[in-house]
Amino acid sequence: MSAEVVPGETPVSALTYTEASRELDGIVEFFERQEVDVDQLVARLERATAIVDELDRRIRRTRAQVEELVPKLEVAARGAGGPAMPGEAEVADVGSEASEGEEESDEDEFEGFDDELDAEPGGSGEQPMF
Repeated sequence: MSAEVVPGETPVSALTYTEASRELDGIVEFFERQEVDVDQLVARLERATAIVDELDRRIRRTRAQVEELVPKLEVAARGAGGPAMPGEAEVADVGSEASEGEEESDEDEFEGFDDELDAEPGGSGEQPMF
């Protein structure tokens, strides 16, 4: 389905992820109204579909990039025996919340990351109504 761009409306591919999510939230609110403007129904549904498709494409691309880069980062960190770049040690220390005597595993560092990528674009976690 190819959604037409309404005059004055930004093409979906040109929206930032946040802008697209906010617009999608607005469209969902449009559909939740008691009286939906029938003249806008199909256009809003097409726009919502285009936004969801675009956000899904971006999430999949980002997930693939993360899956490719994380192993490289782990190898570089293990192979270097220390920080690979100046200042890297300070950055690593900032995110560490392990108590004294406890060790934090690599899995803990990325815990929840996949959940964020799987979350609905609108951020509510609820399934869209359409």
